[in-house]
Amino acid sequence: MHSRINSLTGLSRNVILLGLVSLFQDLSSEMLYPVVPMFLATVLGAPMTVIGLIEGFAEFTAAILKAIFGRLSDRFQRRRAFITLGYGLSAMSRPLLLLANSWGFVLASRLVDRLGKGVRTSPRDALLAASAPAEHRGKVFGVHRAMDTIGAVLGPLLAIWLLAITDSDYRFVFLIAIIPTALAFLLTFFVKEIKPALNSPSARSPKTDHWLLNTENFSPAYWKFLAINFIFFLGNSSDVFLILRAKDFGLSSAAAILAYVIYNLTFALSAAPAGILSDRLGRRRVMQWGFLIFAGVYAGFALAPSTFLIWPLFALYGFYAAMTEGVSKAAIIDLIAPEHRGSAIGVFYMMTGVAALIANVLAGWLWKEFSAPVALIFSAALALFAGVFLFARKNESNFP
Repeated sequence: MHSRINSLTGLSRNVILLGLVSLFQDLSSEMLYPVVPMFLATVLGAPMTVIGLIEGFAEFTAAILKAIFGRLSDRFQRRRAFITLGYGLSAMSRPLLLLANSWGFVLASRLVDRLGKGVRTSPRDALLAASAPAEHRGKVFGVHRAMDTIGAVLGPLLAIWLLAITDSDYRFVFLIAIIPTALAFLLTFFVKEIKPALNSPSARSPKTDHWLLNTENFSPAYWKFLAINFIFFLGNSSDVFLILRAKDFGLSSAAAILAYVIYNLTFALSAAPAGILSDRLGRRRVMQWGFLIFAGVYAGFALAPSTFLIWPLFALYGFYAAMTEGVSKAAIIDLIAPEHRGSAIGVFYMMTGVAALIANVLAGWLWKEFSAPVALIFSAALALFAGVFLFARKNESNFP
């Protein structure tokens, strides 16, 4: 199953290839992340309500599709075809931005891009799990997140440079963003499908009566883990709120983007070590520290007495992400049989995506009706609550 795995690193050819795919894709996506809202507002004259609608609807669509296509990849026990299709759809979405003369084109581009993300994400994570020995599972997901986040570091920096040398030519940035996403799509053809073992349930009976979602085989520990993460994600609003808070403290737009880059850089450097730590100490303990760091960072953004603290807070925020994003996927894999992993990861993405959508609405309302500190303290409190719940599960042997 785990052919061509380096005995020293635990990393297979598939893991490296999927890491490179994510690196190039995220480089393209993060080039556009700070640029598209500015393009909508300054070139197309879209109101903030439209910008919020585009982002919210696109992310919600992706969250639902991750569950559906995770289940379909389980049903057919084929991961790579969904991965290639998903990255291909995202690559197709980029030229739509070049043609955009109204916000409808931008919405279409975002929906196609998120459709691609919804198609590929759960099958990709299931294939990563199949490409990793159990003793290196945390490391594999950590390395993948690190490579993905390297793209998130390089993308905004490249966008800032391109805007500087072209006098803010947004369409030129859109054109250049096509190149890395096309490379990501092409690399998927070199990823190898991993067949289930001949004696596994999925090999004997790959199809069931359930077409879209089949949750009958999810353990009670999985549902407890999902419930804790749902609570956490109800307070995990978009990073845009932290960028806006940084601007409240007096940072320029460029400085706020650079602070966000520092977060991604810390994330990239610490994701693999955090995954390795979860292999040795357990997923629960590492994620608990991640939740507590999140709570501290959000409280810091709410109560910071000076601009100087914004920079270390963004750096610390990267440690939270490293201790939760890849580790949570490894935890799900620990709890679910191989033939149901696509579905389990997909349901996790769907539920936390719905929670994140609610979190963004709540954060925006609290920010507007009360104040930024109230919105940020609310998020910190929920993260602390989720961390306490994780601690309460420490004596359960079947909990990660």
